[in-house]
Amino acid sequence: MIPKEHAHLNISAITHEGMSGKNNEDRYGVSAYALDDAETTPSVFAIVADGIGGHQAGEIAAEIAVETISHIVAESNASDPTATLNDAVVQAGQAVHKQSSADAAQHGMGSTCVCTWIIGNRLYTATVGDSRIYLLREGRIRQISTDHTWIQEAIQYGIIKPEQARGHPQSHIIRRYLGSKKPSEVDFRLRLDPDETDEEAISNQGMALLPDDQLILCSDGLSDLVEDDEIKTAIERSGLEKGLQRLVDLANQRGGHDNITIVAIQIPNSKNKPEEDEPSSSSRTIWVVGAIIAVLAVVIIAVIAFFTWQLSRPDITPTQMPVETTPAVIETSIPTTDIVEEPTLEPPPTNSPPRATHTVWPTSTQSP
Repeated sequence: MIPKEHAHLNISAITHEGMSGKNNEDRYGVSAYALDDAETTPSVFAIVADGIGGHQAGEIAAEIAVETISHIVAESNASDPTATLNDAVVQAGQAVHKQSSADAAQHGMGSTCVCTWIIGNRLYTATVGDSRIYLLREGRIRQISTDHTWIQEAIQYGIIKPEQARGHPQSHIIRRYLGSKKPSEVDFRLRLDPDETDEEAISNQGMALLPDDQLILCSDGLSDLVEDDEIKTAIERSGLEKGLQRLVDLANQRGGHDNITIVAIQIPNSKNKPEEDEPSSSSRTIWVVGAIIAVLAVVIIAVIAFFTWQLSRPDITPTQMPVETTPAVIETSIPTTDIVEEPTLEPPPTNSPPRATHTVWPTSTQSP
């Protein structure tokens, strides 16, 4: 794939260390590509990784995950997205495990990861751990990823009810993560309905995204403290950038016990398409200046032509007609002169239209 400076989607991201005083062990990445030189098919890849364990080495594991997966995706031709994502995530897990085995200070470190790869308008996902992906569509929010935690398995097998999950003492026991000795299975379930079978959820890979659809990738520092409906409300009322800041503030107001990272992606429609698709201010300026010059040129040519015509006209001397006379009557012919005023041509006033100022993607907000 060919890297691009701007994406065909609206994107915003934010990360914050939270209120616990711990290092920020979250990492994220967003990249835009074209599949060929003609740039006929755009692509966006986004990832959020939440580092864990290893005596403050979680951020190293998360960094390895983001860099390894992003690099393998970038080097692919996007012909088989799920196979590429599977290979990328497995290699990232092996790289984290190799690094943790080589350094005693980093022993036991690991990372979660959630990935979205949008090719044109087709969505592909891959997840390991308890970071999440949400889909906001037509006023509803749904979690389309599956948590790989003890609590999720307990709900699945009927040991506890969903309403008992929040605040459960075992809610943070992760069943899959990058960096384990045995490579973790990559989850390709893209669940649009809670009643779907696993096979149906996997078959949703490559689903078409609709105008105004929004994807939210986040670490559990957000999802532990903020309800799904609150995420939807913040984005709907405040938009992507301000909405993400509101969500971070809300999580911190409720304790902020963990790092908080969010990436939001919106599929544009005719009203919210990325601004790079619109003519740039420099192109509009060139067009306006060119139009003004063309108008002035036409006016100048017209003025020159008029005066040239005036100067080249032959002088016409009025011919006095003979006057017939009769005895005792004398008629005097008094010549009359018509006063002709030459029109004065002035170029019409020219006013340049107001110039708009545009802000171009990517917009990546990172709190200190």
